[in-house]
Amino acid sequence: MAIAIKTPEQIAKMRVSGKLAAEILTIIKPYVIIGVSTNELDRICANYITQKQKAISACLGYHGYPKSICISVNEVVCHGIPNDKKILKNGDIVNIDVTIIKDGWHGDTSKMFIVGKPTILGKRLCFITLQSLYLAIKMVKPNIRLYTIGAAIQKFIEAHGFSVVREYCGHGIGKMFHEEPKVLHYHTDDGGVLLQEGMVFTIEPMVNVGHYGIRIMKDGWTVKTKDRSLSAQYEHTIVVTNNGCEILTLREEERDIPRIIIHNKI
Repeated sequence: MAIAIKTPEQIAKMRVSGKLAAEILTIIKPYVIIGVSTNELDRICANYITQKQKAISACLGYHGYPKSICISVNEVVCHGIPNDKKILKNGDIVNIDVTIIKDGWHGDTSKMFIVGKPTILGKRLCFITLQSLYLAIKMVKPNIRLYTIGAAIQKFIEAHGFSVVREYCGHGIGKMFHEEPKVLHYHTDDGGVLLQEGMVFTIEPMVNVGHYGIRIMKDGWTVKTKDRSLSAQYEHTIVVTNNGCEILTLREEERDIPRIIIHNKI
């Protein structure tokens, strides 16, 4: 499948979807506390998406996924299914992954939350994972090879003693949830892909404290670290501009990176 190049009009629509997805991660923050169930967090988000935003959850019903958001706690790498039995406790690290459809266009983002008092390891893992995402985003501009992004993420993560999950990756996004290209977060062949203005894709490194190996649970969705070590993930939707990139899902709380990144032309 060819990589779709979005028009300015299409990108404008994706800005709206991206903003709505980011908004969910902002409004849910006060509710991510000790004693809440992951199912309650899903209910709050689902109601906000449908009632306030007049939008659609892309996750709900996607290949049979039963909930509106993914919530992955501690050793869960991704695709954790919210339920009433999973009650958040002090020191948990929690990824909430949200994908919104508004007027047919997708916005996809995720972030980590720390419940109560953080552990030293959990806090460090979340910080390093976020910094790896920012490092990658700051590289994005036309005419660079796609693989250089994953190579930079892997080098940074491994320099801090952590590992990068291989089986899951970022992806093109637009009218469809998952489009080309695949954005891998480690050094591997990219098929010769050069970034071009108008490409829209996610970068979403999944980082483990221990080995990068994973295992899929019997529900067919929940992915855990094979060695039961902690895992963290952050994700943004990015559009390549003529001289850099724009983050379509940037949250107001994020002060360490600009929404629009400009590279000086040589």
